[in-house]
Amino acid sequence: MTVIENIHNKVNTIEQEYDIVVIGGGTAGPMAAIKAKEKNPALRILLLDKANVKRSGAISMGMDGLNNAVIPGHATPEQYTKEITIANDGVVNQATVYAYATNSFATIEQLDRWGVKFEKDETGDYAVKKVHHMGSYVLPMPEGHDIKKVLYRQLKRAKISITNRIVSTRLLTDAEGTVNGVLGFDCRTADFHVIRAKAVILCCGAAGRLGLPASGYLMGTYENPTNAGDGYAMAYHAGAELANLECFQINPLIKDYNGPACAYVTGPLGGYTANNKGERFIECDYWSGQMMWEFYQELEGGNGPVFLKLDHLAEETIQNIETILHSNERPSRGQFHANRGTDYREKMVEMHISEIGFCSGHSASGVWVNEKAETSVKGLYSAGDMAAVPHNYMLGAFTYGWFAGVNAADYVAERDYTELDAAQIEKEKVRVFAPLLREHGLPPAQVEYKLRRFVNDYLQPPKVTKKMEIGLERFAMIEQDIEQLKANNAHELMRAMEVSVIRDCAEMAARASLYRKESRWGLYHYRVDYPKRNDSEWFYHCHLKKDEHGNMVSFKREVEPYLIPLNAQEEVAYQGLRLKVANS
Repeated sequence: MTVIENIHNKVNTIEQEYDIVVIGGGTAGPMAAIKAKEKNPALRILLLDKANVKRSGAISMGMDGLNNAVIPGHATPEQYTKEITIANDGVVNQATVYAYATNSFATIEQLDRWGVKFEKDETGDYAVKKVHHMGSYVLPMPEGHDIKKVLYRQLKRAKISITNRIVSTRLLTDAEGTVNGVLGFDCRTADFHVIRAKAVILCCGAAGRLGLPASGYLMGTYENPTNAGDGYAMAYHAGAELANLECFQINPLIKDYNGPACAYVTGPLGGYTANNKGERFIECDYWSGQMMWEFYQELEGGNGPVFLKLDHLAEETIQNIETILHSNERPSRGQFHANRGTDYREKMVEMHISEIGFCSGHSASGVWVNEKAETSVKGLYSAGDMAAVPHNYMLGAFTYGWFAGVNAADYVAERDYTELDAAQIEKEKVRVFAPLLREHGLPPAQVEYKLRRFVNDYLQPPKVTKKMEIGLERFAMIEQDIEQLKANNAHELMRAMEVSVIRDCAEMAARASLYRKESRWGLYHYRVDYPKRNDSEWFYHCHLKKDEHGNMVSFKREVEPYLIPLNAQEEVAYQGLRLKVANS
């Protein structure tokens, strides 16, 4: 019996047909599905999630606030666009940032109407705080732990079809290269799903399980660890362009807990990042590559560890901080501190530099999209942390989810279904189910640990050319391990597929980093061999895609003309974050 015959005998195949399939039920996905349905109630829309939409994504446990709220009277879209352009060293498609900035307030009002509670002052105005370098954009959410409940309620009201526990593995494309379906499997039953679609919206979140956390926990990543980079891999294999993957996300996190140090929460209330002497050394705690560079310099200069300093604050302020931090975004945080004898009142909280990841939330690495959330592949849209709109955060995910839903609805209104490629389906079925049918083999968790250990060893900034070249060799060798993975059940099969996804993302990270021969974005892309920023040769977006021969190739793309120009002083503003007092 051949492998294909064996698969057909053992695997149940389910075929479905929808107008739009949305992959990812975290932040952007539900918004995309709801807004597509609002635009055209006749559309058949399916929302897929490999977990459960009720508690999936980066906001699975809630969120403590909005980091980038552009609210009239507090900030302007022009001001915000400048801020993000400066924070991203100028390599920005301003059209995407400006589209977000001009529409984000409408998103806030929508969430408010749905029942999301935002902090307001005595006049009823939104109580916006200042953390960023220029404007005031931080809006706390006192009951942010309820945000998934609010979203789910709206999904049910819109009558969106939801299928949980489906691991999407590949996008189908027709003879013209247009996306026309999704392939995946049920991680409980191992049923194979073939879903025909007129359009697909990828909202799969960050590649947050790329590096291995310094804390040592395989699943203790800053990003939701289920976000293994599935969307990045699916987009790549469908022929989509990915942008600025060398711009790694690295965050200042709490040692051994790997949760956020929460400058966005504590900063407006008087907390700040400090060295081992208790001195503040940066003017602005806004998470940026330059902020992480100054963090790294403090460690290298003998002034580490770096801490979150709150012990100077008044008791009522600390109580307020505890209420926010220990109930919303990371409910286990209070218990963690208590078990380690850490009290904000008595001593500073140690921080470390996080593992690397792809994410446009705090950096710029993602699937290339325009201001309509369209990718470079027809019929494919993307939103959220995996779409290359820099420093997009949760509100950006909601806003671009809105864009994707509306524009995809318009697109499919003029489309008919196209023929599915049987060869693509059969090839993917063989690939996916090989670990399940293999009699003996390697446990996925062991291969994943080795792979992610290599990612840390060879790709973690500061980046060294020779190390990254060796990393590429190691990632190629992991392909041999993947051919020997053994899954004992459908859940382990999901883990096996995630190892393949992480390996794809690791190779993308290495090749993108080797391609850009300069340093940019502070610690995000600091190359020891090319320590200087070089605008004359590298003031470009660096894109990566799969060429017609199946090779991973990189190329330059011009930075689009700015809608909002910068003056000479603004261009270098983030290079002056270090406080001179700390240098003395």
